[in-house]
Amino acid sequence: MEQPFLSVIIPSYKEGERIGRNLLEIDKHLKGKNFTYEILIIVDGSPDNTAEISRNYALQVPNVRVIENPENHGKGYVVRQGLLEATGQYRLFLDADGSTSITHLDAFLTEFEAGYDVVIGSRDIEGAFIQVHQPKHREIMGDMGNWLIRIVLGLWGYPDTQCGFKMLSAEASREVASRMVVDRFGFDFELIVLAHKLGFKVKQMPVRWMNEEGSTVSLTGKNGFIQVIIDLFKTRLRLWFGQYHIGIYKKSKKA
Repeated sequence: MEQPFLSVIIPSYKEGERIGRNLLEIDKHLKGKNFTYEILIIVDGSPDNTAEISRNYALQVPNVRVIENPENHGKGYVVRQGLLEATGQYRLFLDADGSTSITHLDAFLTEFEAGYDVVIGSRDIEGAFIQVHQPKHREIMGDMGNWLIRIVLGLWGYPDTQCGFKMLSAEASREVASRMVVDRFGFDFELIVLAHKLGFKVKQMPVRWMNEEGSTVSLTGKNGFIQVIIDLFKTRLRLWFGQYHIGIYKKSKKA
């Protein structure tokens, strides 16, 4: 089977009411393109009807694969799973709620043609626009978290590591995702810092973003702000102690 040009990965949890609308928007945008593609919906042990609805849409929308995990593992786990399961030359993951539209794809693809390996969306660089803001307390937590991420991981040029619209080449997907271990929302900064350490060229692109109600982010709990901070310092420690085995890839590139 021929390798598709693009894989679109949609991590999904409790998205039964929204997944269909976003899937139809993605299909409408992609079917007018002159390249091959696949759409992977990864349902992460969702207690609602997300998997059933996704399978129903897969009957009418071409090139859709639905992967259902029996247990919930976290967004980081399923993004990692999707990047490794996908077969496309380029692999994009985006949020199931459609907070960042698939229409940004065209501008992202241009950056790969310019030689970049990883292109990430940002809501906080010149050209970005937030159409609907999050509640103020969540924006404050996000700003605090972003500053801490920049300090702890040295990602000074990244005012927004957490936007859920990111795209990687097949090689970057394999090398980065196979090393990622953060299962929850801290996976975004892990992905970016690993891409840099492995020597991939990373580009930030402004996006138009709209907050959608229904987020599972909170202060405490498995998906909470505190857990993200814990994962941040664990990521720093793994880098210090060489647990990501970055040198193995760099040596293979020189050989």
